Amino acid sequence: MRVALVSPLHESVPPRLYGGTERVVAYLADELVALGHEVTLFATADSHTRAQLRPMAHEGLRLDPACQDPGAHHIAMVARVMAAAREFDVVHFHIDYVHFPAVRASRMRALTTLHGRLDIPDLQPLYREFDDMALVSISDAQRSPLPFARWVATVHHGLPEDSLAPGEGDGGYLAFLGRVSPEKGLDRAIRIARRARMPLRIAAKVEKVDLAYFESTIRPLLGLPGIEFVGEIRQGEKAAFLGAAAALLFPIAWPEPFGLVQIEAMACGTPVIAFAEGSVPEVLEPGVTGSIVHNEDEAVEAVRHLAAFDRARIRRRFEERFSAARMARDYAAVYEALP
Repeated sequence: MRVALVSPLHESVPPRLYGGTERVVAYLADELVALGHEVTLFATADSHTRAQLRPMAHEGLRLDPACQDPGAHHIAMVARVMAAAREFDVVHFHIDYVHFPAVRASRMRALTTLHGRLDIPDLQPLYREFDDMALVSISDAQRSPLPFARWVATVHHGLPEDSLAPGEGDGGYLAFLGRVSPEKGLDRAIRIARRARMPLRIAAKVEKVDLAYFESTIRPLLGLPGIEFVGEIRQGEKAAFLGAAAALLFPIAWPEPFGLVQIEAMACGTPVIAFAEGSVPEVLEPGVTGSIVHNEDEAVEAVRHLAAFDRARIRRRFEERFSAARMARDYAAVYEALP
């Protein structure tokens, strides 16, 4: 099958640093090629892929100091994709909804995976207007604000089995990995680690929109004993960071659509302590790959029982449920089923 994948341009594919959507697109592209499909990737010129790359921007726009309007680049990319649409059997978009009017006008065979939160009131009229767009959710929980949309499948994310190696969990610390923002709950993680009397290592990026939160809420806590702020780390550093951790803290305060870091920890054999929000009950298996908690008291108690987890079993469950190969097979089945 001739497949086009259309990635956001905020980061390269895969990203140099943080970037969940672009990382998933990278894994999907390579695995579809491995399955024998003819794949074209619309992404930034600094991307690395087994697919045929069609560059749409010089580099990831987040790291380009000259970029002032990322939306302009995405509109231009949609126009180029439309011009080439006849070359493909299916065009798979990962750029939210910006392409919807063009897809409707062209009547092309298209699919859109939505990677973000959908509980924003402004989205309701938009998705009611475009209720003919074929959509894929990354968790069943993600769908709940838009039950009327044309959902054709849920496909959980996956990682290449060799992308992260299992660790021993012998570092004596808890880990927080991802992004510093109110919804990710870093302040909760710090309180949990302090109460559990375990060090916390924080590998996270701070975006401009979250600087005020970081300065007012997080920075005053970073001087506390046992709290270490590592900053944003590269993909190649994750296995050591997660693999040595006793557990990953995932104390989210929002309807998380998926939470890629959960399965990254599982790939390293590391149990996850997560709040019961969004996709968490779909991803984690209590007592097997982690603990699902409802408040900080329960999270502190969960830390005390980490020795009960079998890290080899966590790794096996990752391989069984969350490989990139499984993800690619699931998407290939969705492509075949599209009218």
